This record gives sequence, C-alpha cells and structure tokens, in this order.
Amino acid sequence: MAEKGSRILVTGASGKVGQEFLRRFFDDPRMREFTARAFCHNRMLRVRERLEVVSGDMANRADVQRAMEGVTHVLHLATCKETPDSIMDVTVKGLFWLLEECRLSETFRQFILIGGDAGMGHFFYPHPVPVTEQQRHSAYPGCYALSKVLEEVMLEQYYIQYDLNGCCLRAPWIMEKDDFKYTLSFGEDVFGGPRWRDLVSPERADEYVRTQTIPVMLDPNGQPVLRNFVHVSDLIEAVLTAIDHPKARQQTFNICMNEPVNYRKVALYLAKTRQLPSVDIPTSYHSTWLDNDKAKFLLGWRPQYDLERLIDSAWDYIRAPDDPRRIWYPG
Repeated sequence: MAEKGSRILVTGASGKVGQEFLRRFFDDPRMREFTARAFCHNRMLRVRERLEVVSGDMANRADVQRAMEGVTHVLHLATCKETPDSIMDVTVKGLFWLLEECRLSETFRQFILIGGDAGMGHFFYPHPVPVTEQQRHSAYPGCYALSKVLEEVMLEQYYIQYDLNGCCLRAPWIMEKDDFKYTLSFGEDVFGGPRWRDLVSPERADEYVRTQTIPVMLDPNGQPVLRNFVHVSDLIEAVLTAIDHPKARQQTFNICMNEPVNYRKVALYLAKTRQLPSVDIPTSYHSTWLDNDKAKFLLGWRPQYDLERLIDSAWDYIRAPDDPRRIWYPG
C-alpha cells in the first residue's frame, strides 16, 4: 500500500499510454494515497482532483527540477520516434536530468522506465531463441532504436553508480482501441510498419483495400513472421503492479503477450470469424519471441490479451463521433 503523501511524476502524460495510465491510476484502490503530476510539453492535460499539470521541456534542467519537486515516483513515458533533431534532447538529456534529480532528491523512492523491444532489434534481426532480459542490446538502424538502448543502459548505470531504485518495463508495440486492425491495412491509413502497399503494386494495394485483404508477413525463408505486441491495458497493469513492488527493484521485465502474434494465425482467425481474405507478403523481417516469464514469476503479473482477444477487440471497436483516430507516433 502506498505511503500517504506519495506523488508520481508522469512524463509523456498526454500520449496514449500516459492518458490510459492516469485513468486507471486514479481508479485503482492501491493508489488512493497518491497524487500525480503530469509533465507536458506540446499537448496539455486538464487539471483535475489529485492531478496537477506542469509544462516544460525535458531538455531544460530547470523545467525538470521544477517538475520533480516533492516527487516520490517517476513514470517515464516521454519519447520521440525517428526525429534526429530532437530525440537525443528528450531521450538522453531529458532522462539524464530526471535521474540526476532523483538521486539528489530527499523524497524520491522509485523510477519506472517504459523501455521498448526496439532496443533488442525486434523483427529486424534473426532471434533463434526467445528474447530474455539477459540478451544484449541490438538496435536496428535509425535513431529511435538507439535511443531505447541508451535509456536502458543509462538507468542501469544509475543502479551501479548510486544504487538508485529503478525498474524498466520493456514493451513491444503497444495496441489500443482499433490499432491492431490498422496495422494490417493496405491503405494510406496503415498504422506503423511495414507499409504494406509499398510491397505490392498500386493496383493490387487498392484491390486489397477494397476487399479488406489481410497481409501475412513472411520471413526470408517463406515462414509466417511472429511479432510481439502488448495491449495498453496489460502494460498499465504491469506499471501499477511494479509501483513499490520489492521484487521490481533494479530489474528489467519484458511486458508482452504470452505468445507473439503469428501473421498466419491472424489471417486464419479473420477468415473464420469475418470471412476476410488474405495474401502472403514476402519480407526481409524475422520472427522474435519476447519471453515474459520473469515478470510473471517476480511480479505475479499476467497479460489478459491473447491473439483472439487482440483481434476481436480491434475489429469490434466502434469510434464515437468525438473519438477521431489519432496517431501520435507512426508505430
């Protein structure tokens, strides 16, 4: 149970994970002694009971110092994608200022970083065995994956240098609402990669959009790719479980579905339940299996979403008029 006067700082609080975390956080009886402070930059949140909002720039130490006043816990969600001009300021300098304030603070108790399997190369490289928390980092080309490696390494060094109490929850691609449906679109509305229409002719892509055809990603050997996902609600439960958990101290956990998504099984399930056609798409990508046993063993956490629930929830989701599809980052 949280101590009275606990205050959690949430960076990236206006994003997909941040907003869902705050919604669940305030409804969770385990967190009733907590207040929250949202550190916002471009998109602001509305102040409400138990929530204060501060604006600032992660790269500015004075802004971070102001945000950290009286904070006991930090949930670090703020990140950038492939934006070389700003990514090091947010993910390296910003994290450095946060960790410096944590080690100097008289109130600080725990730092939780949301990492990513981009730092393990996810489907860019062959992974002949399940990816555990002990596997070495292997960023794929680009600045985003590199930033995820640097985040995890910096946090680990603060454990060694200052015995900081931290925890890294390493997540793969995070799904909510109808996200998963749009990861399989041959249209311009595709969410993330691959961009399927670029792997076929424009005429075929348009036909696949019309017929709602499902792509089956194949690896270089012609086998269906296995790819890791996590639903945002399962990730949030992992965060809530990790807060003040004694076995989370200075640990990294893979937070993902029990089994990666098999693109062939996706196509078969959608053919059975919704009569949708599919087409094989050869790619250069490889299967990965992110192993979540450590989180289950030490934290007692269990994901609630399996393949069928992930698919059904995305296809059954009906957007309200005031809930437009909005993608903060491309995936």
